[in-house]
Amino acid sequence: MKTSTYPTRSAWRYVAGGWLALALFDATQTVVSMRAMGMHHAWLTLFLVTAASWAPWAVLTPVILGLLGRLPLPSSKLLSWCVHGATCLAVGLAWATWAALLEHATNPYAYAAGPGAFAPLWKGKFLGTVVVDVLLYGAIAALSMTLAAHNRLWHQRAASARLAELLARAQLASLRLQLEPHFIFNALNAVTALIREQKDQEAITAIAALGDLLRRVTDRSQRQFVSMEEEIDFLRKYLDIQRMRFAERLRYQIDVPAELMRAQVPDFIAQALVENAIKHGIAKRARGGEVRVSAACDGATLTLRVANDGPPLPAQPQERVGLSNTRQRLLALFGEASALTLQNHGRDGVLATITLPYRLPA
Repeated sequence: MKTSTYPTRSAWRYVAGGWLALALFDATQTVVSMRAMGMHHAWLTLFLVTAASWAPWAVLTPVILGLLGRLPLPSSKLLSWCVHGATCLAVGLAWATWAALLEHATNPYAYAAGPGAFAPLWKGKFLGTVVVDVLLYGAIAALSMTLAAHNRLWHQRAASARLAELLARAQLASLRLQLEPHFIFNALNAVTALIREQKDQEAITAIAALGDLLRRVTDRSQRQFVSMEEEIDFLRKYLDIQRMRFAERLRYQIDVPAELMRAQVPDFIAQALVENAIKHGIAKRARGGEVRVSAACDGATLTLRVANDGPPLPAQPQERVGLSNTRQRLLALFGEASALTLQNHGRDGVLATITLPYRLPA
């Protein structure tokens, strides 16, 4: 897809401003240098005529940029060079004609006999500026290439940002759908057991917690971030429901300072780690164990840790789908500013660590 280099409305200001600055500089330099040489001319008229003589270039620059957008330079096609050569010649002719008309009409050099015939004046203007015409056209071509490169870079960055956002959304949806069906079945079976044992209050509490958890999982909003407080509240409900299945085999501890509760974290970022800790750690041990969730902040970096008492990692661990999705989601949201590591912890346990930028709600 070709990237247009025709000026946008905001770019128009820069094109007009650039030519105006060049015109004022040339007019000022002409008047000052001639006065310094002791010449006597109609100085105000000379200043205005010199500045106004640049109008053809200012008016025709958008046309040149549009042509360069269709036939960019440099090019391997002879036709492109011929078209641009003819365009450069045409602009040079227009510039010489306009400058000659202004000088012929106003006589800014205050010649006693007048500015002279138009034809010799026009010929002198044209032949005297041929090299300048080529240089100016080349400068506009360089500007065109710069604008095209800038536009391509902007579109690439915008496309990368959109792809990263879509990837993060897809992975969030995957994490939501990944909540194990067995977890829900086990929770419902536990509620049924509570009802049979006539523990009505405990059953009602369990159903309410399961309802809150499922409402959060099926939330269709596109938000990517929640407060740490909301994330921890979800983890407590999740762990409390898991305890109905594992009973005394599952213990948990959450240690998150109050000052970090407002920190913004990706939605469901810790759930996959906790689920992994239970499924591949606590559930593997007959006597169960403890899941420990903690958070800390060091300057601009937030660290979230999930540790368990499960069996250590094998020599060549195979990363689970939940951890892989979490890692890719962090990369899409934060790039290299985030990380997810999994390592053995102590003599008997595994520690998952997430580091990401510390951010507060806007």
